Amino acid sequence: MAFHDVRFPANLSFGSLGGPERRTEIVTLANGHEERNTPWSQSRRRYDAGLGLRSLDDVEALIAFFEARQGMLHGFRWKDWADYKSCPASRAVSALDQSLGYGDGAGRVFALAKTYRSGEQGTRRMIGKPVAGSVRVAVGGTEQPEGLAWEVDLASGLITLKDAPAVAAEVTAGFEFDVPVRFDTDLIQVSVASFQAGDVPKVPVIEVRE
Repeated sequence: MAFHDVRFPANLSFGSLGGPERRTEIVTLANGHEERNTPWSQSRRRYDAGLGLRSLDDVEALIAFFEARQGMLHGFRWKDWADYKSCPASRAVSALDQSLGYGDGAGRVFALAKTYRSGEQGTRRMIGKPVAGSVRVAVGGTEQPEGLAWEVDLASGLITLKDAPAVAAEVTAGFEFDVPVRFDTDLIQVSVASFQAGDVPKVPVIEVRE
């Protein structure tokens, strides 16, 4: 996958519209009952970057970023202001935020993930683009120092521990993260007159699966 490890300007994504999308297939039976199924195990995010533009300078920055990515060709990082932490937005990231798994005495690699819960149900989202300097890791409830005890791959979200955790020792982490996305259009149309009057262009952005 052609991916540029650069973030879309965060001041432009602030105020954008978007969120998770799921695909559900529904079949209505002859008796009126429904059968529901989904081919997707994970949701996919969609955004409109145009709503974050507030000035012609913003439009110029958008066009420069669009041209550098060659439209839909290259992916990039996107900060989803509604969901960019391993914890609630009002809290600070903690090494105990999310459970990554349990030690077996041999394995040293754990993947960053965020679990969304409502009632007794939950879904686990794999995190592949953590933000540099934001990741914190704990083993058995004790935070471990980065570099000495573990390393993170910012391109994949994989944590590699220096020593394999003991059997049943829980590995947890806290982090900020970006969404890997691409533009969902090869055309951006901007009218200076209409933009000054409050009409912003539509700039669709879609999450890419890694």
